[in-house]
Amino acid sequence: MHALVADPSAVGGFCLADVPPPRPGDSEALVEVAFASVNPTDLHRAGHAPPGTVLGYDAAGTVARAAADGSGPAVGTRVTGLAMSGTWAEFAAIPTSQLAVVPDGMDTDAAATLPLAGVSALRALRAVGPLLGRRLLITGATGAVGGFAVQLAAVAGASEIIATARNPVAFPRLRELGATVAVDSVTAELGLVHGVVDNVGGPALAQAFRLTAAGGTVVSVGRASGQDTVLAADDLLGDWGRSGRTVRTFFLPEEGTELGSDISFLLGLANQGRLHPTIDHREELRGDLATLRSGQWRGKAILRIHVR
Repeated sequence: MHALVADPSAVGGFCLADVPPPRPGDSEALVEVAFASVNPTDLHRAGHAPPGTVLGYDAAGTVARAAADGSGPAVGTRVTGLAMSGTWAEFAAIPTSQLAVVPDGMDTDAAATLPLAGVSALRALRAVGPLLGRRLLITGATGAVGGFAVQLAAVAGASEIIATARNPVAFPRLRELGATVAVDSVTAELGLVHGVVDNVGGPALAQAFRLTAAGGTVVSVGRASGQDTVLAADDLLGDWGRSGRTVRTFFLPEEGTELGSDISFLLGLANQGRLHPTIDHREELRGDLATLRSGQWRGKAILRIHVR
């Protein structure tokens, strides 16, 4: 089958290759991939994985072979799901615990955007704690995780959602998604917030921590800035209403493996029109992959593998 594999000598760190199809384990379904999602972590892995590793974490398509243990959907069912590798290919083996059935009427390409980015946003918000009636800050909100976090926070009833984006051109779109305030940086003028989902790291995370109210949590999901976060001694004081603040690390593979129910929940919201997956860039598996190789895009990118 055709697949994109790690290749340190190629531009972007990957190339198109012919590889054997995967051999699913007993609790894995063999999925004929129609669309594969593209995430920054995919490109990071391309630069660190052994040469020849099939890349990609999440995908949507059709079950070509049901799991041998009887779990999961039947042959011919449209699904989307998350694997730890191997979805940038014509076929992928995906654990049935991390698969969900795509509702009738929902586009397969939209479903492909949800597993990694959507579940990351969902679980990061759960880590923040209760949102109903509370002020939330989401940094790097133009990324896929940030965009889903804004929408899910609105669904959860946050009283105010502050979203950051480097380019003010993105502000109207963020407001459409549910942000009540859109800004280009984190400043003291924003006031105290009850929780933070941080996709930027560096100085933005430090400033967000300074704005976090007593008992609040900053969830560090991404480090798009590539900069170190430096906290001053005073930032760690717990007096005058600053006690109990925490910075929480986040890595989805260690947030629990039973992701199928979360993916189903997100698919349901999307099918009801309460969550809006947006595809900003499309690439063909056998195309020049210029956008992917550059590593530069905003929002969500997907790969079109093949469509029946």
